Amino acid sequence: MLQAKGLTKRFAGLVSVDHVDFSLARNEILGLIGPNGAGKTTLVNMISGTLRPSEGELAFKGERIDTLPSYRRAHLGIARTFQVMKPFPGLSTLDNVAVGAMFGTGGGEKSRAKAREKAREWLEFTGLGNRLEASADSLGGPDRKRLEFAKALAMEPELLLLDEVMAGLTAVEVDQVVELIKKIRDQGVTILVIEHVIKAIRSLSDRVLVLHHGEAIAEGDPATVLENPQVVEAYLGKRRA
Repeated sequence: MLQAKGLTKRFAGLVSVDHVDFSLARNEILGLIGPNGAGKTTLVNMISGTLRPSEGELAFKGERIDTLPSYRRAHLGIARTFQVMKPFPGLSTLDNVAVGAMFGTGGGEKSRAKAREKAREWLEFTGLGNRLEASADSLGGPDRKRLEFAKALAMEPELLLLDEVMAGLTAVEVDQVVELIKKIRDQGVTILVIEHVIKAIRSLSDRVLVLHHGEAIAEGDPATVLENPQVVEAYLGKRRA
């Protein structure tokens, strides 16, 4: 579904992502891990269109997308969450999600009534069905993360990019998010997930890609990659998952 070849991003003299190759198959979950500053979010920004690559090619469903703006990629079926959650202030959770529903896959604008109907469905799906009219500003951290999921899913993506959605959660909350991500995959959505919670990466991922100093240093099934000495040295250190 997604193919990256030689994907590179430079900021002045700094190489943030350095000639990374990878692919993502339909209905797969790919875990993307690495130390802070490894280039993970930069890579996701290039996929979503927030940043354009300095070099390399990116294709989605066989179509080159590396020069397309982010809204065109959203219309093709790519959605994402963000590390820093910024709900629309003053709007209810329902209307926050309805905005995404109005301008999602396909590029056709839905009516407000249809968008709110879709928003209600995704809020129920993500566990916020009892907070439809609550102000998004009033939500606690875990519920704001569920709102981020619902906003992205309302765009009806085929590919969902998740950027550290478990940061700051308790162990119980992490388990709940893991189950939610599995439910999303069961809906036919392909997922790339950046995460530092290694227990979750083990549980979720079909494959794991490891970045270090902008370079891909390992890729494969979670059990093999997480025991790779180079990965342990670069990222896991003495902390065992």
